[in-house]
Amino acid sequence: MQMTIYYTKVDQYLIDKIDEKDYRDRKSRSAVILTILEQYFEGQKKLGEILVDMRKVDTKGVEKALEVQKKEGNKRRIGEILVQEGLADEKDVQRALAVQHNKQPA
Repeated sequence: MQMTIYYTKVDQYLIDKIDEKDYRDRKSRSAVILTILEQYFEGQKKLGEILVDMRKVDTKGVEKALEVQKKEGNKRRIGEILVQEGLADEKDVQRALAVQHNKQPA
């Protein structure tokens, strides 16, 4: 998939910052832009919401995990429950946690 970004001279400093970051992180310009967009749109959401947005689990799965969590007295985190119940993959939960905490996944 391809996308074109149009910007003016006033916005050039933003493109320069992206170029600095992609050089520093050894990523492509588009990867840096997508990371920034992901953090902007997903960074303040709960883990279940991020996983639903990523289409890695459906809302019923999140609701089921929340019910389990409530029954257990909040002893386990929702990501752990989703994985152990077979509702989400560990790598997807780790990715969603990285997005939630504005960190790069390992």
